[in-house]
Amino acid sequence: MNLTQLIPILLARWRTAAVVFVALVLGALLITLATPSKYTATASVVADVKPDPVSALLMQNAVTPAYIATQVDVIRSDRVAQRVVRNAKLADDAEVRARWLKATNGEGKIDTWLANSLRPGLEVKPSLQSSIIEVSYKAQDPRFAANMANAFVQAYIEVTLDLKVDPARQYRSFFDTRAKEARERLEEAQSKLSAFQKENGIIGTDERLDVENARLNELSTQLVTLQALSAESSSRQNQAATSGDRLQEVLVNPVIGSLKSDLSRAEAKLQELNARYGENHPQVVEARANIAELKARVEAEVKRVTGGVGVAASINRAREADVRASLEAQRGKLLRMKALRDEGSVLLRDVENAQRAYDAIQTRLTQTNLESQTTLSNVNILTQAEPPLTPSSPRTYLNLLVGVFLGTFMGLLAALAHELLDRRLRSAQDLAMIADLPVLATIPGADAGRGSSAWHRLRWRRPRPVVQTKASA
Repeated sequence: MNLTQLIPILLARWRTAAVVFVALVLGALLITLATPSKYTATASVVADVKPDPVSALLMQNAVTPAYIATQVDVIRSDRVAQRVVRNAKLADDAEVRARWLKATNGEGKIDTWLANSLRPGLEVKPSLQSSIIEVSYKAQDPRFAANMANAFVQAYIEVTLDLKVDPARQYRSFFDTRAKEARERLEEAQSKLSAFQKENGIIGTDERLDVENARLNELSTQLVTLQALSAESSSRQNQAATSGDRLQEVLVNPVIGSLKSDLSRAEAKLQELNARYGENHPQVVEARANIAELKARVEAEVKRVTGGVGVAASINRAREADVRASLEAQRGKLLRMKALRDEGSVLLRDVENAQRAYDAIQTRLTQTNLESQTTLSNVNILTQAEPPLTPSSPRTYLNLLVGVFLGTFMGLLAALAHELLDRRLRSAQDLAMIADLPVLATIPGADAGRGSSAWHRLRWRRPRPVVQTKASA
């Protein structure tokens, strides 16, 4: 459906649209006149971001959106509403109590019922760019609205102060107990230190401790040197046990060298005699005996030389053991000398730690004691609510404007709905769209000469079109 088709429909169904329009506008007017006038009074508060006068710390979360949202929820809370009821002494009013008895039959608490009754008229609006919060209250009486707005602001400030002071009072009791315990621990540590000093004397810097430390370092150096010599001797001893003929002392020994030369010549002579006379010749047998004797002498000389290496290794190990024993004895002596000083240092540190703990707890106790006695809140009143001169609701012009808008919209919808229930051909375009054929001309009706327009004829009478059929085409 396009605009060309919509206009004839609206012209044909204007009575339906007009009835719906007038009904909605009259309904909006009647509702506006029947609604009682209400007045809105507004007060504002600002969150204080100054440093705390006791702790001298800046509130880091004072202007964050989360902080402002928390303050808004506090203002809307049941605790603030019940504080308003108590401050205004609404529960003492006989008329109010009678309404409570009638509404609840005496069940529950009157403070809770009154708080729930007051909260619907409350509206809290935080500022988007600052820490200012507007507290508004809507009621039929302008003076009552102003009083309630100011009462909610005052109750909010008192609750904020309670939320700050109550934890400080609890902390004060906690730190008071901890301070007594810390003082007892401090006195106990001081008593232990005094008893130890009386028994062993005052532990101070002893010059002998430096001398003994130097002696310990010297023995450590000697032990490292002897360990290197012992390791080398053990390595040479292991080499002598497995391959003594390749030991350096064996290779450079002149006696062994001379015997090996004689052995080489004897072996060469044996090969010559063996080749000349055979294996059983007396000279060959004698040569073999000579070679065996030379080998025995070489082995004996090698054992003698390698035995000296083993003796040197044993001596080095013995020296290492002696130095190690001296080192352990010196270490034990030094440890015993330090034991008393360390024990005294531990007791002294216990006293210092106990003193620091006691001082810290005493500082927190003093701070929480001051915080529990504070009467300053981090929220201040910016403006007081005044009784408004004009009502805030109902808004006559706005309601009428909304009625006109809704009446126009719903009237158009009603006209379209009426047309869908009673569909007619109101233009040549409708016929062309339905028949899917072109319209060549239209023949006016009998009332064409009465001065009516073409659109009027299309609304009330079906046109008699001349249709070009496919056969005639």
